[in-house]
This record gives sequence, C-alpha cells and structure tokens, in this order.
Amino acid sequence: MNIQLNKSTLNKKSAINITGSKSESNRMLLLQALYPNIEIDNLSNSDDTKVMLEALSTSSRNIDIHHAGTAMRFLTAYFATQSGRDVVLTGSDRMKQRPIKILVDALKNLGAEITYLESEGFPPLKITGKSLTKNKVTLKANISSQYISALLLIAPKLENGLELTLEGEITSIPYINMTLSLLNQIGVNTNFHNNVIKVNQQSEIVNQQSLIESDWSSASYFYSMVALSDVGTEITLSSYKQNSLQGDSILAKIYQDFGVETSFQNNSVSLSKVKFCSQNRLNYQLNNSPDIAQTIAITCFALGLECQLTGLHTLKIKETDRLLALKTEIEKLGGEVSITEDSLFLKAFKFINPQVNIDTYNDHRMAMAFAPLALVTSIGINDAEVVSKSYPTFWEDLKGIGFQVSK
Repeated sequence: MNIQLNKSTLNKKSAINITGSKSESNRMLLLQALYPNIEIDNLSNSDDTKVMLEALSTSSRNIDIHHAGTAMRFLTAYFATQSGRDVVLTGSDRMKQRPIKILVDALKNLGAEITYLESEGFPPLKITGKSLTKNKVTLKANISSQYISALLLIAPKLENGLELTLEGEITSIPYINMTLSLLNQIGVNTNFHNNVIKVNQQSEIVNQQSLIESDWSSASYFYSMVALSDVGTEITLSSYKQNSLQGDSILAKIYQDFGVETSFQNNSVSLSKVKFCSQNRLNYQLNNSPDIAQTIAITCFALGLECQLTGLHTLKIKETDRLLALKTEIEKLGGEVSITEDSLFLKAFKFINPQVNIDTYNDHRMAMAFAPLALVTSIGINDAEVVSKSYPTFWEDLKGIGFQVSK
C-alpha cells in the first residue's frame, strides 16, 4: 500500500494512546514463557510482538519470525534452553542476511547445540534444546544489546545462573539496564559492576503483574511533528513514566533544542511547542538510542538545520542499512548527506523537493520518520503498511491529529 500525505497542519491540541513498548513487551513475553505466573498489561500490538507471542505458544518445529530481529535473538537463546525440544528458527530474506554468530557462539560456550542450515553465522538455525550448566561467557561490549539481553533473559533459568563479562566500551547501556530492571521486578537478583553482569539462578517466582510502558521510539515521531509546528501546538501521549527504562526517553531532553517542552502527568506525557529552534547546527551522540536517529535527521532536514549524528554503528544491520537508506531518500528530497560506518552528517538545506515518493526498504522507522515532512510539503510513502511492525495504527492516528492521508 502506497499512501499520499498532502501538506497538512497539526491540530492545536491532540491526544493519542500508544500501546506498550515493543522492547519491554518482548522481554516480558520471554520471561512469562520461563515463569508462567507473570501477567502482562498494555502489551504492544506490533507485528514483532505478535510474532514473539505466536512463536512462544506454538508446538511447531518450524518457526518463522519474518522481519522480527528482536524475536530472532531472544528466541535463539530461549529455545537453546528448552530440553527435549528441536526447532528450526528462520525468517525473511533480510533476516537471513542479519548476523547472529556472536550470540550463537556465546550460547555454544554455555553448552548449547545450534547449527546453521544455510550460511555460516546467519539464520536459519537448527536448535536442539538442552540444559545449560556452564555459567560464564565473554562478549565484546560494543555489540548489539539484543545479544546481551537474550543471554540475560534466560540466565535465571540456567542451572548456575550467568556471569557475563563485556570487553571494551559498552554501547546501548539503557537496553541492558532495561533487561536487568525487568529481571529485578520479577524478583531475580542481578549485579552489574565493572563490565561484569551477574544474574542469579531463580527456579520459580511468585505471581507478578507487569504494566508495560508505552513505546518511546513511537513517541519520537510526535516530537518531530510538534517541532515542525507552530508555537502553542500540543500533543498528549499515554501511557508514559518520567523515570523510564527506555533509552529513547532521552527524546525529552534532545527536543528541547527544537523548542519542544515535555511535561508528565497521570501516566501521560505532553509535548508542547514553546519556541523556535535558535541553533543552526546540532550534534548528538546516539550510542544509547540509535533508533531515534532517523527521526532527528528528518526533523533537522525539515527545519533547514545542519546536524551531526554519531554512535550509529548498529543501524547498518537493522531492517535495512538505515544510514544508506536515509542518505538515499533525503537526497531525493534535495538534501545533502554524508555517512560513515557509524555517523551521519546532514548539510543545512532550505529547499525541499515536493511530491517525492519515499521508499521504506521494509523498515517501519523509515516510513514513520519521514511522515512529519508532510507538515512542510506533500510527500508519498511507498509500502506504508510496513509500520505494522511496531505501530499498526500509525496512519489512522495521524489522520486524527490533522494529517491529510490518502491511499
């Protein structure tokens, strides 16, 4: 489905309910599979979470997780611990190009039995579940946090717990801390000190009810919209916590530079445009929140600002090579972008080519990050249904706040 976004104006005041964080939901679903006494409220309605839920509830030997990278990493670790269960874990063509060797090697070091069915180091995987008795493993600290979280989530069910040593400078610390905080919430003892993470063995837990906070990554698009709107524009989003576990909650601080003020009240967050951006160039280190890089780049492009974004090395192995995709699509619009392995530089540009169709590369964040541009020019979004990966009601919610959306 391709859609057209005609040049639009945001309603002065709007309110939107956003479902639970995909990151928190998928972690809690895996913990619920290990500890059935857990009850979950405000679960994400994203495709990724639906895939995770289906994979954990099926008795089938062949499990296809499609584009869901988080599910691939978490389920690889989970099924490696399920004694007496053999599964084949596969995904889309893109998923078969996304590396998983680091996680597989770590699991094998703990005693797991995993083999590659096609290319060495990539899905699909044949996993023979067994009891893992070894409890020490070492990983490089700058890898995707999903590899680390996958190991931490299964750790309390390992016979001897887990001692995970991270070598070098750690990236994506908020996602690691999110995982540890969720483990703590269900009663598992953990310790993170001097690059060593210890998770104690925990055979059972008492009944637990977990309320999933709404997704800050999804909130980023509304921050962008408010930043591109007139002073006095306000959007209220629920359900959010001021002391969030999610790294992308740094949005509240970053978007102050764009004149957007954030206030919390009754589990909701309000985004208000209070002034115009007074800077010409913005620089952000996004090691701990790379998923908001696309949103920030497009906000700067729409406002004619120069920006330098660094700490983006994980973006090249996402649903697409996000750095290359950003460069390609912004340059179609008339911008000028240079990229390295872990950074993006956007040159200040005042004119935006109208009526450009944005390609989304099977990447939900490409579709949603470019959508706010409709507040300054008319654009098309190709394969717009890709938003269902994390935010199925995105286009309907945009209609409700003033966007002119048509197929």
